[in-house]
Amino acid sequence: MKVAIAGAGAVGRSIARELLRGGHRVMLLERELEHIDAAAIPDAVWVHADACELALLEQAGLETYEVVIAATGDDKANLVHSLLAKTEFGVRRVVARVNDPRNEWLFDGSWGVDVAVSTPRLLASLVEEAVSVGDLVRLMTLRQGQANLVEMTLPADTVLAGKPVRTLTLPRDAALVTILRGGRVIVPQPDDALEGDDELLFVTSVEAEEDLRLELANHGIRP
Repeated sequence: MKVAIAGAGAVGRSIARELLRGGHRVMLLERELEHIDAAAIPDAVWVHADACELALLEQAGLETYEVVIAATGDDKANLVHSLLAKTEFGVRRVVARVNDPRNEWLFDGSWGVDVAVSTPRLLASLVEEAVSVGDLVRLMTLRQGQANLVEMTLPADTVLAGKPVRTLTLPRDAALVTILRGGRVIVPQPDDALEGDDELLFVTSVEAEEDLRLELANHGIRP
């Protein structure tokens, strides 16, 4: 893919390196001339431009890119860049970095954002996931807030041990997508048996998340 990244700071450069290792073509947009260092990532296209200036984005050919990542340290700039990328250049996928969690509610489809990534929220979720057993933890928001990826680790002495996956009667808009067991990733089938310490990953709509909590509570797992 062709990916444009707004912001060539530590975050933007790290993303660029990972994408280049994956074989993608990357353009870095950077407003501050002193932050441009083509030698640091020679395989990327470096452009000196303000990511919020329409004319400069036109010169950079943003419409030819399939994915845009707004990765600056300024939430206002990330929102404006996301909106321009989606509405003016028709970019198919726009990912935006949220620096201040208090601004997270702004990063949605009305600003052209397909996926918002909040590092503080993500870190908090990972901490919760690491220490929470028998509780549902939201890991990530998907589809502009329409769905969530949630995780629950079964207690070692769970009453579900040995019972098939079909024992769980999930809400209509919730699905068990993966079971993590030790080093294995299991795509669950109805007859697969659950075990203590299994990590269950669900995709659920926002409305169905509470029903999922109640269903797990019905099996002796505290909500």
